[in-house]
This record gives sequence, C-alpha cells and structure tokens, in this order.
Amino acid sequence: MTEEDVADPHKSELPDRLQVTAHASGSIHVLTPTGEIDHHTGDALRHALDAIATPRPRVVVDLHQVTFMDSSGINILIAAHRTLTDAGGRLRLARPTAPVLRTLQIVGIDTVIDCHTALPEALTD
Repeated sequence: MTEEDVADPHKSELPDRLQVTAHASGSIHVLTPTGEIDHHTGDALRHALDAIATPRPRVVVDLHQVTFMDSSGINILIAAHRTLTDAGGRLRLARPTAPVLRTLQIVGIDTVIDCHTALPEALTD
C-alpha cells in the first residue's frame, strides 16, 4: 500500500467544486452548472453570472446537472435576476432536476424567474 492509498485522518474533506460551463446560443449566454449549489460552492455560479458584461444581457441557467441547491443558490439567482433586469436583460432557468425544482417551488422563485422544462423553450424570445 502506498501513502496515497492511506487517508489522512486530520485532513477535512472539501466539498465538491461546482463546475460551470458557459456557451452562447445566438445572443443568449447559457450557463450550465454541474454539482451542488450551496454556501461552499455557489461562488462559481456567482462569478460566471458576474462575468457576463454585454448590453441587455440574456442569460439561461441550465440546471439539469445540479443535484442540490440551498438558499445560497436561491440568493445567487435572485441577485442575478435583479442585476440582469436592471441592465435591460433577463434571466431564465431551464431543466431543473426534481430536487432543485422542488426548492424553487417551495420558495416561489419559479413565479419570479421564468423556469422552463426544456432548454429550447428557455432560449426562445
């Protein structure tokens, strides 16, 4: 057995990093986070949203690879919605997983931010 095979009992595990990929569909920025969105990982999504610096930004966050989202994620989405709306743009959500959709519905975000079951619906004007 090598040293790499032995876990350090004093080393705390860091939460999995949230990965956010970005691409454009026409003039719409599509962000696809993968993993959990919580107070440990949410900065990745916040930074990706903050990096969009176009006039009247249109953004879709494709949530089909998000397995969990807590209030930190909700706060990030609300702040982004406000910022984008103030800039003359918009934020839409697409394909939330069942647990994420449940969270969105419990807090009522799905009534504030357009939430679509399919990505093509979220990309339409």
